[in-house]
Amino acid sequence: MPDPLELFGYPVLGRLGVGAASVIYKVREPRSTKIHALKHVVRHGEKDQRFLEQVIHEHRIGSQLDHPCVRHIGKLLKKRKLFKVTELGLLMEHIDASGLEAIPRLRTLDVVRIFVQIGEAIDSMHQKGFVHADLKPTNVLVGKNLVKVIDLGQACPTGTRKQRIQGTPGYIAPEQAHRKRITERTDVYNFGATLYWTMTREVIPTALPPGSMDGLSRGPIEPSRILAPRPMAELADGVPAKLDELVAHCVQVSRGDRPVGMGPVITGLRGIERDLLRES
Repeated sequence: MPDPLELFGYPVLGRLGVGAASVIYKVREPRSTKIHALKHVVRHGEKDQRFLEQVIHEHRIGSQLDHPCVRHIGKLLKKRKLFKVTELGLLMEHIDASGLEAIPRLRTLDVVRIFVQIGEAIDSMHQKGFVHADLKPTNVLVGKNLVKVIDLGQACPTGTRKQRIQGTPGYIAPEQAHRKRITERTDVYNFGATLYWTMTREVIPTALPPGSMDGLSRGPIEPSRILAPRPMAELADGVPAKLDELVAHCVQVSRGDRPVGMGPVITGLRGIERDLLRES
């Protein structure tokens, strides 16, 4: 099916991406040259109602956030038929940048600087009482002098216990896979797993491995059966011991063994940045 010429009165300039039940378009303001991204979701039947609710939820949380490293969320646009909402459009900041997963390997110093900004973005969400709950390479955009955390589709108030398993295999925290409470330490785990991949291009062993979303249908995996990740220094050159230790601390199976939030993680990364600058 060809892309629409316009949505909710906004001329469509092209397609930016496709999600599980949504398409993101590049659109223009009707009477100006300002560009936005627009997430479009259509309700075809009852099973699609939850996707509409996710967009409403994303707007509710995103409209309360204002950190420069978190994608700005704008208007929620609606179309109705017989008093029922049949389409939603979420107007968002358009960002001309690539996902972290598409960027070639970076110097360790550059990685640390990027993750300081990611950490500050996530910490700002925590300060407002929310958890991102799906941090991964595709949800971080990196450009020239720009880092943006995107996709608040799984974000939730701190302490939420979700009815369904939500997260991304390879980055999901054990408590997410086992449908326990989602807290700041869940984001710490996702953050550590994302940093691990960025340095090594390998995912850590988790309770829900890549390629399987039904691996828990036979019951929870015992924490003792989850393997500890190999040290990053074994998989990539130039990994400082302090960075290895910090990531290992972030991805502890028991959340009580992880840093309490992003504050200590950011402090650790800044110390590593200073060490790397002294050595350069």
